[in-house]
Amino acid sequence: MNFLQKIGFGLKKTSDKISTGISDIFAKKKLDSQTLEELEELLISSDLGVQASSRIINEFSAQRIDREISDRQIRQLLADQIEKILQPCERKFSVTTAVKPFVILMIGVNGAGKTTTIGKLAAQFAQQKLQVSCIAADTFRAAAVDQLEVWAKRSHMRLFSGPDGCDSAGLCYDGLNSALKNHDDIVFIDTAGRLQNKSGLMEELKKMVRVIKKIIPDAPHAVWLTIDAATGQNALAQIETFKQMIGVNGLIVTKLDGSAKGGVLVAAAQEHQLPIYYIGVGEKIEDLKEFNAAAYAHGLVDLSEKAE
Repeated sequence: MNFLQKIGFGLKKTSDKISTGISDIFAKKKLDSQTLEELEELLISSDLGVQASSRIINEFSAQRIDREISDRQIRQLLADQIEKILQPCERKFSVTTAVKPFVILMIGVNGAGKTTTIGKLAAQFAQQKLQVSCIAADTFRAAAVDQLEVWAKRSHMRLFSGPDGCDSAGLCYDGLNSALKNHDDIVFIDTAGRLQNKSGLMEELKKMVRVIKKIIPDAPHAVWLTIDAATGQNALAQIETFKQMIGVNGLIVTKLDGSAKGGVLVAAAQEHQLPIYYIGVGEKIEDLKEFNAAAYAHGLVDLSEKAE
């Protein structure tokens, strides 16, 4: 299975919903005001959001109003418009040798897949001959450390952890000093995501950043928010909340293969314009893919097999 096919397969639940809706709307119909209204409703119900859906419909109105159009043409036009929205957010991650270690602060609500994502990324970076470590700063969730220990063995990642309930900022201080001593290329910092206590979490994150900067003044070099695609429109609220807490400068979207809400990535791109680095379309290490706007757009409307 090639790259584009894998993306399409990972988005199957979402693309099935959109494809079925398109077939129903445009069965022997023109692209007119009525079908455009129905298409907009389909896009909104598929979690593309009101802003992105309205933008797409406005483009359709300008291009093809009141003409006969095939199912295939609709999908292609839709993919083109979705790609336009997503393209500014496509960003490749590369480690610069001028910054060592490169510190990545991983944030997101509990259950979004942060810990698993760290493990998968560590494995991929290890294959690039990079030396990776992780500071297990979610000190109140023992399962997070257990998960990281499993991934550390699988991905040759050095894990720095402390006793349950220890001070996360203090752990970061010791962990970064250890990373410097061991000449690590990349350091992940896994954090807690207890949004039910938003003010407490915000203060904890701010304290961690202050401590990080004492060791490495220009760190963290990246603050990546992991969001679970299955949360749908709630993902937009999470992005806004974490942006207010701390300067998010990248997104990772997980569990797309198990959700029919993959359209939320389009809404996120339209409303927040944050770089999207990786998407998760399966459980294997290689199923965490670099984000590709064209592949995602084609997969979303079931055109991935034609997109090569």
